[in-house]
Amino acid sequence: MFTLARRRVRTAALALSAVAALVLSATTATGATAAAAAPAAPAPAKQGPTSVAYIEVNNNSMLNVGKYTLADGGGNAFDVAVIFAANINYDTASKTAYLHFNENVQRVLDNAATQIRPLQQKGIKVLLSVLGNHQGAGFANFPSQQAASAFATQLSDTVAEYGLDGVDFDDEYAEYGNNGTGQPNESSFVHLVKALRANMPDKIISLYNIGPAASRLSYGGVDVSGAFDYAWNPYYGTWQVPGIALPKAKLSPAAVEIGRTSQSTAAGLARRTVNEGYGVYLTYNLDGSDRSADVSAFTRELYGSEAVYTP
Repeated sequence: MFTLARRRVRTAALALSAVAALVLSATTATGATAAAAAPAAPAPAKQGPTSVAYIEVNNNSMLNVGKYTLADGGGNAFDVAVIFAANINYDTASKTAYLHFNENVQRVLDNAATQIRPLQQKGIKVLLSVLGNHQGAGFANFPSQQAASAFATQLSDTVAEYGLDGVDFDDEYAEYGNNGTGQPNESSFVHLVKALRANMPDKIISLYNIGPAASRLSYGGVDVSGAFDYAWNPYYGTWQVPGIALPKAKLSPAAVEIGRTSQSTAAGLARRTVNEGYGVYLTYNLDGSDRSADVSAFTRELYGSEAVYTP
């Protein structure tokens, strides 16, 4: 049986260890100064698929992603780190969707200088995942193009404010219809993605290939499939090619949960990724312990190298 991707924690759970904010002259770690941090040094070159790590920031630190390098050549084991997760919430008074951060996501963003910038300086891209929150608001039920565009502006403004590298869409847990909201429509996600790509033409937009939005990528002669940089399988421990018109280089049919997907399965999925010419390998739930054996299981197949953990 497939195991649904995430064991979500809606409450704060274990807070991240307190991290002292980097003192910047006359400003804090948020806003324009955070986005203007030192440019990333080129990561040592490696050949192979793009590797992605979702981090449950209710429980774990984003910095875990930067603790793994390849024994051969010293390149990053992971290329993309995803902050999991912000939410699309619903204001019942104004009847509008809005972007919400729980206290742990907010802490990561507020401490961008110490939680995000160190990864980017290693050459690791940092995305913000956005997820439904049981309130009826989702990516697939905006009542108008203007409403979709307004939410796209909230997303792109957040990317700019905190110096992020892009946005990831995960259409789960919306519970469409709650609070009098509408059911999924055909136009909503198309309008949202089109507006977001116009707002941030050089940033990453990725798709966790699940939910009503993922099957509604075309409307009125406009297909936004090509607006995505990546799309991936949402079921860990399995192989499933995302049903989106993107080249293999942008797709991850493999998905693993580190510490729960067996090392043999992770290795087999990585081997198949390479053998079948796909360009992305998705992982979830990298925690703070030494997971070098789990990570090496797939880096050996993807890059021909063991992974080294540096606390």
